[in-house]
Amino acid sequence: MKDKLLDWLNLVLVADVFLVLFSFLWLAIAVFGKSVGLPLGLDLWYKLWQPVFTPAIGILMAGAILSGIISQISKRLDSAK
Repeated sequence: MKDKLLDWLNLVLVADVFLVLFSFLWLAIAVFGKSVGLPLGLDLWYKLWQPVFTPAIGILMAGAILSGIISQISKRLDSAK
């Protein structure tokens, strides 16, 4: 059960990392586009910041902390046996 939970958590975290990286890349390209006068979606990015990207970053941080805590607890329980 614990292994299934960790596998699922790691899968979600990998997908979330790619979402966060994509959002950063989009932001960088959109800011560059705005500086040269090309509309590359900066306004849309701003609209998606609060409902999509902020929670994605929060989930990434919380998941990484949770994964580390579960791993440490598992190591301590295995070494106590």
